[in-house]
Amino acid sequence: MIEFQYPFILFSLLLVPILFGVERKRRHSSEGTMRFSHKDLIPISAIKRGESKSRILLIIKLLIFSLIIIALAGPRYSEKITESNLEIVDIMLVVDQSSSMLAMDFEPNRLGAVKEVAKSFIAEREGDRLGIIVFAGQSFIQCPLTMDTDVLIEFADQIEIAPKEHDGTAIGMAIANAINRLRESETESKIMILLSDGSNNQGELDPLTGAELASKFGIKIYTIGAGTQGTAPYPVGVRGGQTIIQHVEVDVDEETLGQIAEITGGKFFRATDNKSLKKVYDEINELERTEIEVKEYNNYTELYDYAVIPATFFAFLFIFLSRGIFRRVG
Repeated sequence: MIEFQYPFILFSLLLVPILFGVERKRRHSSEGTMRFSHKDLIPISAIKRGESKSRILLIIKLLIFSLIIIALAGPRYSEKITESNLEIVDIMLVVDQSSSMLAMDFEPNRLGAVKEVAKSFIAEREGDRLGIIVFAGQSFIQCPLTMDTDVLIEFADQIEIAPKEHDGTAIGMAIANAINRLRESETESKIMILLSDGSNNQGELDPLTGAELASKFGIKIYTIGAGTQGTAPYPVGVRGGQTIIQHVEVDVDEETLGQIAEITGGKFFRATDNKSLKKVYDEINELERTEIEVKEYNNYTELYDYAVIPATFFAFLFIFLSRGIFRRVG
């Protein structure tokens, strides 16, 4: 858009019509006189020609005056330029797939509830890079870091309970596996969301040692303990086409999960049903938002030349006409 650096100077343009009237009156009163016996002796064309020359010169002078005023007002083209810096977040979802995740204190069970909430979380993180690690007695990469939310949701939906030979809870090894996926990331925000419903009983790496290692790489870990307090219904078999349900003790190592979060600057959450689990992921989603830094500034292109150059042209034209073609000085 076009604007003026000193717009108040433009008020001087109000003087132009006043000067036009004053100059016309001054020229009329100061004109030289000659006596003729009759006015018919002077050709009307000569009178009109003289008036036209005087009017043209006056208009040119006022035009020069107007263009100088516009130039002094500082005309310029203002262009607003916006620069945005998008800081993405790298997030590894670390999900327990041990057999205890079949407990039915969530609908339809713990793993089913986690999958649905995780898919919803992934869908809301468009623009960030996410990956999925699953673990039981061992940990596996379910999906490497990617920005393709459709692929991530598909892989999250395919998470199943680990086979019996890999059953157990290796929290430390799961943390180590996720660190390997995040440590070379160049993003400032590296996040791990670790969900487990048990305590570490497998693997060579202690969970707290893994947390210390994550902290050195600038990785923040949010931990979630999934499961009701006390006991939870658990399917132990099928008899006569009916699933046999027994209540088993819930063994969530809240202390270790809390220490993991504390060491890395994260936060520990406890989820006891579908609603509270969804609330946990929603809170993490708000805590770790993608940062967008927007800078706005104006780029100015000076336009006074568009007034100065025509003013100069009309000044030369005035001299040429008044002292040349019109044979007139002053």
